[in-house]
Amino acid sequence: MAHVIVIGAGPAGLMAADVVSAAGVRVTVYERMPSVGRKLLLAGRGGLNLTHGEPLEVLLRRYGVARPFLGEAIEMFSPDALRRMAHDLGVETFIGTSGRVFPRAMKASPLLRAWLARLARQAVDIRTRHRMAGFDAAGRPLVAAGFDEPCAVEADAVVLALGGGSWPRLGSDGGWVAAIAGIGVRVQPIEAANVAVAVAWTQHFRERFAGSPLKRIAASVGGQRQRGEAIVTATGLEGGVIYAQTPEIRRALAEGDAHILIDLRPDLNTVDLANRLAKPRGKQSLTSWLRKTVHLAPVAIGLLREASGNALPTDAEVLAHAIKEVRLPVTALGGLERAISSAGGIALDEIGPDMMLRRHPGLFVAGEMLDWEAPTGGYLLQGCFATGHAAGRGVLSYLGERHALSGGDHPSPA
Repeated sequence: MAHVIVIGAGPAGLMAADVVSAAGVRVTVYERMPSVGRKLLLAGRGGLNLTHGEPLEVLLRRYGVARPFLGEAIEMFSPDALRRMAHDLGVETFIGTSGRVFPRAMKASPLLRAWLARLARQAVDIRTRHRMAGFDAAGRPLVAAGFDEPCAVEADAVVLALGGGSWPRLGSDGGWVAAIAGIGVRVQPIEAANVAVAVAWTQHFRERFAGSPLKRIAASVGGQRQRGEAIVTATGLEGGVIYAQTPEIRRALAEGDAHILIDLRPDLNTVDLANRLAKPRGKQSLTSWLRKTVHLAPVAIGLLREASGNALPTDAEVLAHAIKEVRLPVTALGGLERAISSAGGIALDEIGPDMMLRRHPGLFVAGEMLDWEAPTGGYLLQGCFATGHAAGRGVLSYLGERHALSGGDHPSPA
């Protein structure tokens, strides 16, 4: 019987193991941590946003420059397919008002338990506390149990699903980069994605508004505009509307001029806003007037003052423009230790459509260790599940071709 090893027991690795073992192939999974799926369980604390219910064509656009690479994998294992998989595992899902897809239990543990039970029925051997230590001269992966010396592992095919660099305490710390680069595979630097940004607040604003939500705003960076919500932190801003702009902010920081334009009233155009502001203020304070006339929350008014040097314009048209374009200089992105995901990883032109490394037959890769990124909203897990599924199918095709050449029976791709 053919033997396939999978290194990394996150969503992508477990998916590859599931596809391959379902075809009757012997699979061994190695995981460096004491238990599997730790990052999946962390995501489950927020309800486990599995995928998104929007039309597939719209969903694929969320992957930006990586769409040509990821498109086929996601079409083959679509959001509907992911929901069917959850249903088969006894986990019902629903689409929320935002279009995001969640398990009805709003947590990850039931899904993970059912999935591991299925893998056990398919005779998948999962070995925790086993770390990858590189490759030997013959290109075989070196795996070490605990603090033991690493040993070369024989397999007919290998799937690497070692994660990116975000939340390193959960196991994916990017430590594989040197090993992959050592076998001649090009790797893009791993950087934080879906992460907070640093803004140099004044002490007054920081002390008064840290922790306050900015609701129903729009943020623009480099011509890209995103509506949503954010939270003021002691060091800057975080939240979905900020996370979605991470690629543009990263590029702007590299060019030396990064700033975010916040529209505090995206539902009103500048003319309508100016007309409201042109009404007589009477004896009201400016803060009360802005709150009642254009419905700005105290934190929004504070942000407007912060960006204006605490001196708000009195002209209605100028003030309307200021509300529509609050300019905030960004000094840095947050670090990988708190990032929801990471950018960078194995360059996509090193990987075939079957997720096999082009210059290393039998070596497949999947998940966040590939050079793609996506905003929050279910797109991250969808990409990991889909690339893991594609790697599993790629392994079965590869084994089938090898067995056909040898004249033996072979498994069929799932």
